Amino acid sequence: MLSGQEILLRILLAFILSSVIGMEREFGNQAAGLRTHILVCVGSTLVMLVSFHLFEAYGGQTSMDPARLGAQVISGIGFLGAGTIMKEGASIRGLTTAAGLWVVACIGLAVGAGFYFGAFLVTIVIVITLTIVNRLDKRINKSKNNYSLTLRAENVPGQLGRIGAALGKGGVSIRNIRMIELNDFTVEIILLLKLPGQMELEEVFGILNGVEGIKQIVDSS
Repeated sequence: MLSGQEILLRILLAFILSSVIGMEREFGNQAAGLRTHILVCVGSTLVMLVSFHLFEAYGGQTSMDPARLGAQVISGIGFLGAGTIMKEGASIRGLTTAAGLWVVACIGLAVGAGFYFGAFLVTIVIVITLTIVNRLDKRINKSKNNYSLTLRAENVPGQLGRIGAALGKGGVSIRNIRMIELNDFTVEIILLLKLPGQMELEEVFGILNGVEGIKQIVDSS
């Protein structure tokens, strides 16, 4: 039987590893952030601990497989992942977060099974993927003249239409749009743009600065 200290260690380790991944998603303003990742990982750890407990308690009385409950976690995590995937126009968002939730559940199962080295290793790989590889992905997009731009504008009807019309007139294509209502007066608009030919991003700033209702260009990448 697992000791109380060992059970506590595994649950705390699941909490710590999932927090590392959840913080990155939280800073990225994703639908599934810190709390969701912690709950998924700690919950799956508990499921694996329960599996071992049942096997040790009743293993001699029945042909019980301690991995069966864990398998249900992997298949059942799909409903959470589906909740983070959204279709916006021709684009689909949330696939990375959905995949992250699935892997976090796997980390929880690994910790619950006592496979600490694998859990640590995968956590490091995930963090590298979500940070360093994400920056590399942005550089690849830039090489294709794709840019992400974040604006803050007045929260009024027709604001998005004015922005789209101005960019379209300048030959800039909008590949994806995401809007976040900050308050009754301000909306944050995240645009994925494709610039034509040799156009520089500074020219896009000039176009947007001439659009009525834009308060601030927050950042670009």
